[in-house]
Amino acid sequence: MKDGIHPRYDYIVFRDKSADLAFLTRSTLTSEKTIVWTDGIEYPVYDVDISPASHPFYTGSRRVVDTAGRVEGFNRRYSRKSADTVEG
Repeated sequence: MKDGIHPRYDYIVFRDKSADLAFLTRSTLTSEKTIVWTDGIEYPVYDVDISPASHPFYTGSRRVVDTAGRVEGFNRRYSRKSADTVEG
């Protein structure tokens, strides 16, 4: 690999404050904020909005959508009646 053209790949902590979850991994992301991890070393921290601990798919709190009712409502609203059709 050429020197100086690739982003730095280093350790960073991803933190989801809403779910009280943080995990240490490696990434090319950087951050000015830092946190002291459980090993006593200070790492940059990147705050995320959604993580596996707060995502509806993983937590099981997603809603079931009634697609059949939506299709019937659409057909009721936008279907043409035989009297509305133009003959010609």
